[in-house]
Amino acid sequence: MSERSDDPFGGRQPTSHERMTGLPWDASYQDGPAPWDIDGPQPAIVRVAADFAGPVLDVGCGSGENALYVASLGFSVLGVDVSETALAIARDSAAARGIEAEFLVADAFRLNRLGRKFETVLDCGMFHTCDAAERPRYAASLGSAIEPGGTLYVLCFSDIGPDVGPHPVSHDDLGAAFESSAGWHVVAIEQDRVLTRFHGDDGAPAWFATIERS
Repeated sequence: MSERSDDPFGGRQPTSHERMTGLPWDASYQDGPAPWDIDGPQPAIVRVAADFAGPVLDVGCGSGENALYVASLGFSVLGVDVSETALAIARDSAAARGIEAEFLVADAFRLNRLGRKFETVLDCGMFHTCDAAERPRYAASLGSAIEPGGTLYVLCFSDIGPDVGPHPVSHDDLGAAFESSAGWHVVAIEQDRVLTRFHGDDGAPAWFATIERS
């Protein structure tokens, strides 16, 4: 779905972050790399990717570095994002590296429209862009795309320590979004780091959550 010139959000409801900035996510990729684009996968993803089960969905994949890394390990991977510019970068990178991966425009709040389910779902930097009102709807959307027994991995800015990211998330925020009554089992929420272009070599404080779908 292409963005219409009179509607930078392409007919979808803008996210809280987009309403705050007044710009669609696609704008982040228009003038050089986005702040979260580090020209490679997040170290947290590299540590665990070999244990993924396929097929894999990368939600809010951006320019595709995490998805491409996972695909390079032999997994079937779909990366989705609302930014067509980011997806074009991801497709070009896949072609240049000879990596087979699929990239589609999709709304993270309407993943049921994919009509597909995945054994592993990866959220690297999407959850922390959601405000409190959006989180239940986003979690429900994620649940619609995960096979029973599948695993969701969430890497997001945490609220612990100095130099946290612009949208810090508490431990309780994560637990509340993925409640057992909604078909989730939180296996672990561990302190980690997320790399950006602005936080130095060590990155920013983060949570890395492992969550199973009942």
